[in-house]
Amino acid sequence: MWITPEEVLLANALWVSERANPFFILQRRKGHGRGGGFTGLLVGTLDVVLDSSARVAPYRILHQTGDSQVFWNIACGSSRKEITEHWEWLEANLLQTLSIFDNEEDITTFVKGKIQGIIAEENKNKQTLEDEDSGKFREAELKMRKLFGMPDEEKLVNYYSCSYFKGRVPRQGWVYLSVNHLCFYSFLLGKEVTLVVQWTDVTQLEKDAAVLFPESIRVSTRDTEHYFSMFLNINETFKLMEQLANIAMRQLLDNESFSVDRSLPKPCKTLKNVSTLKRDLDARAKNERYRAMFRLTQDERLDGHTDCTLWTPFAKMHVVGQMFVSNNYICFASREEDLCQLIIPLREVSIVEKADSSSVLPSPLSISTKNKMTFLFANLRDRDFLVQRISDFLQRTPDRVWSDSKEVLVSGSLVDIYVRFIHPVCGSFQLQISNIEAFSGDPPRQSWNIHFFEFGRGVCMYRTSKTRELVLNGIPESLRGELWLLFSGAQNEMDTHPGYYSELVEQAMGRCTLATEEIERDLHRSMPEHRAFQNEMGIAALRRVLTAYAFRNPNIGYCQAMNIVTSVLLLYCTEEQAFWLLVALCERMLPDYYNTRVVGALVDQAVFEELTRECLPLLYERMQELGVISTISLSWFLTLFLSVMPFDSAVLLVDCFFYEGIKVIFQVSLAVLHANMEQLLSCSDEGEAMTILGRYLDNVVNKQTVSAPIPHLHALLTSGDEPPPEIDIFELIKASYEKFGSLRSDVIEQMRFKQRLKVIQSLEDTAKRSVVRAIMTDSAFSLEELEELYVLFKAKHIMSCYWGASTTAAERHDPSLAYLEQYRIDRGQFSQLFTALAPWGCGAHTPTLAARLFRLLDQNKDGLINFKEFVTGLSGMYHGDMTEKLKLLYKLHLPPGRRSSLNCVRSSLQRRVCVFPIQEQFIELCKTLYNMFSEDPLEQELYHSIATVASLLLRIGEVGKKFSNNGARKPDSLCTLSPAVDSPLPVKEEPAGEGSSAEAQVTKALEEAQLEVTTTEEEAKDDTSVSSYSMVSAGSLQCEDIADDTVLIGCGDQRPGSVLDVDWAITFEQVLASMLTEPPLVDYFEKKLDIRAKMAACRFQRAVERQVSSSSEHEFSQLSG
Repeated sequence: MWITPEEVLLANALWVSERANPFFILQRRKGHGRGGGFTGLLVGTLDVVLDSSARVAPYRILHQTGDSQVFWNIACGSSRKEITEHWEWLEANLLQTLSIFDNEEDITTFVKGKIQGIIAEENKNKQTLEDEDSGKFREAELKMRKLFGMPDEEKLVNYYSCSYFKGRVPRQGWVYLSVNHLCFYSFLLGKEVTLVVQWTDVTQLEKDAAVLFPESIRVSTRDTEHYFSMFLNINETFKLMEQLANIAMRQLLDNESFSVDRSLPKPCKTLKNVSTLKRDLDARAKNERYRAMFRLTQDERLDGHTDCTLWTPFAKMHVVGQMFVSNNYICFASREEDLCQLIIPLREVSIVEKADSSSVLPSPLSISTKNKMTFLFANLRDRDFLVQRISDFLQRTPDRVWSDSKEVLVSGSLVDIYVRFIHPVCGSFQLQISNIEAFSGDPPRQSWNIHFFEFGRGVCMYRTSKTRELVLNGIPESLRGELWLLFSGAQNEMDTHPGYYSELVEQAMGRCTLATEEIERDLHRSMPEHRAFQNEMGIAALRRVLTAYAFRNPNIGYCQAMNIVTSVLLLYCTEEQAFWLLVALCERMLPDYYNTRVVGALVDQAVFEELTRECLPLLYERMQELGVISTISLSWFLTLFLSVMPFDSAVLLVDCFFYEGIKVIFQVSLAVLHANMEQLLSCSDEGEAMTILGRYLDNVVNKQTVSAPIPHLHALLTSGDEPPPEIDIFELIKASYEKFGSLRSDVIEQMRFKQRLKVIQSLEDTAKRSVVRAIMTDSAFSLEELEELYVLFKAKHIMSCYWGASTTAAERHDPSLAYLEQYRIDRGQFSQLFTALAPWGCGAHTPTLAARLFRLLDQNKDGLINFKEFVTGLSGMYHGDMTEKLKLLYKLHLPPGRRSSLNCVRSSLQRRVCVFPIQEQFIELCKTLYNMFSEDPLEQELYHSIATVASLLLRIGEVGKKFSNNGARKPDSLCTLSPAVDSPLPVKEEPAGEGSSAEAQVTKALEEAQLEVTTTEEEAKDDTSVSSYSMVSAGSLQCEDIADDTVLIGCGDQRPGSVLDVDWAITFEQVLASMLTEPPLVDYFEKKLDIRAKMAACRFQRAVERQVSSSSEHEFSQLSG
């Protein structure tokens, strides 16, 4: 490619000149190509270790003038063909012009200007995204694609120098981290090491600290482990690997490909060696941490953060921390955990002003809200810029209606609050409180009133350790809905989406889907012991909330346990509030919990097992022996203990969960195991352990409740003769914080990532086993062969997620279908698998045969086939007998759109008829057979046999024609060929009608087939469009619809729109009988075939083809001559 002219002082250092003229020199890097000796090996090693551009571009063109010692590098190339094209262009377009100049400086100026003009013209149509990347990084991306054969769609994220341990020997080189692959390349003294790992194959990713190679990264797949060490910044590398592996797991889970965030702000300057994708991923990581810290919506993007102090009027002190600014919020978090946290929605901001600076309060910033609260920040590093950014965001913030309910929240009136809870927005439930005045003397309520007075109320409330202490002591029932909305972040979503829920209900109700059917089945199972759900009013509200959410998020739809959680939400909230709380639960606080495979719950179950191993090692070993942890913990996490603990106790855990997140569920779960450790260690089987834990949880009581206890179904089923002692829920929560309060949310997220890799890969293995079991009865392949075929088929489907295809990945993947029908591939991908796995290799004719088989398998004509159809096609080729294989070949060459019309012609004879013109289908069949035999050791015998059979069949057809001529002619109108359906192949026309002439045509066609060379892609496509036929029986590829008396009729010289000569006819029985007369053909079709060798070759082959230059050394030498 042309490059911006760069000055070169030592033109011949490590380079060899191959061509020269008065103005230009073409050079090759030493060590590239043939020969080179020790110097070449040394140069190649230096190029790899020092990341030299010569490794990816070993050819270059220099500009020189006269006796000048300065050279200018104007072009480089990765192949001889590329650099030769540039050289020839220079000779044809510049040499004559340059000879006119008298001044050497003018020559150099002209050449540099011309090259820069060419580069500008080439870059005119390129995307600005690519132009943002630095030249050094674009060079590394080109190097990656050349070394590993990646297409242009594969984007490099970053690359690092490191050592890869192959065996016990470290190989110094470079690791390239792209969106879909981890690649490594090393070249040391002639020894090349290349590694390509798909992120979707990674099962474990962790940092190790071993004796031999400390500070290393271990990348594990199902088959092997890879170790990388000696990184300059191992933490940065490992975090990026985690992100890319997480994206790959999301592809497996949701079948969504990676897309670049186009809304990222452009950098002020091009960052050296940092790609746009790397900036994108860094920004995503920061956004995720920011959203998780303050429970914000998924579309919130962090604009920036800065150190500052916040004046806290309740403590009369300045708290040190960080201010975060995003498009809709200003947030603050103290440096000391739980000291103070603040969330200010911009929709609530009324005034932002800069206060006067002083030595005590430098660079202060005052922010006032509509509910009369003022927040004072100070020690801001760049206050003017910060104010400008906040002003910009405020201008984009739409004005919201200040509803009466907001005034209620500020006033704190008990009566107004009560009215708000029962206000019939979409229906709500009366709390189990008989008299509202009872709240006035309620100590928990009084504590919260004091808290609201000191720390504020609503979304802008100061959240401190005092807030957490109040939550752990229980939220009063009258405040539960309000504070759940506040702590979960659902309040912000509800305020910014007015009317959204009612619109969803209107659109969703009345629809009948799989989700609505499941909802109807579970409605009456949702807290049936509670009187709120013993009437149609409560059931109808629950139906509306669940149906609205299923309509909002069809990827989740409805999952069991959602009904239990939602019914509890409806006890304390209006329908709209319960809906937004459900959104917060399913999409943020419990990610992936409520999908079809409950992946999130399985991940947290695995995290819980790991925490048990760390915190309770003795109990963990015993529980693993009994297999209890995986059995008990799933229901604990899915329902937040609501299904296994008395309601009045479990709802207190829900209070803590909305404030603390999932860590409190882990803490309480560990505390439950710890409290029952002695009994669990002495139990003899799983049932006894389950009984112990069940009875313990049944007797966790809330001694402060003022309402009558709700009967607990689980308690009735597990109660024994002797009632066990009661456990106070507050004591259990206190014990969980005392013993396991050191758990941190960021540590849990790290453990979640580690377990997510294992869980998703385990689910993929389970899906593979399910598919194999379902298809084994219909296939002759063994269990191991089917599993390997599934892996190869799935890999092709995953490729469509990477680099696109004729259809999107979402169209190819339908989670509602059975596993064996979920993943589908198109014709191009099928052709690749057919070429690699099929036993019938036909050379240049293989793509055409693959296209015919694809159309045969594609029964619903949607351009895609599933795994079952794919195996059906391969099974016929590998495990069918001679008759079945011949029938399959026969059907692959049947013409389209002929069977129905010709059935009418032969209906009186009660047999199915298929047209088989000599110059098209019959000759094509003969050519296919010959190409199949071309690589066989008995090629000559098979060729002679097929020629003999073809001649015999032609004579049989002629005999049939003579007998047919004695009878009545068939109506010509029924046998007219449509030009739009078929066109004759470009075979030289010969007079037809006589057997000898027809034999000559077949013989000539076989000779042409013998001399065929590789066709282009367009030629193969054109051939396929003419000769690909889809005549498949409904349901299978067993070919039973071809009877032994099926007649093949055709003509000698067929033109579009002409009339078929239906008198020439042969039956399939005659074809089969003719084949049976030739032992070489019988042996060929009857011999046992083994697919394992081809699968092994396909497994070790690269996932993508290596791009090879079409110009060889020999071709270049010819061009030079």
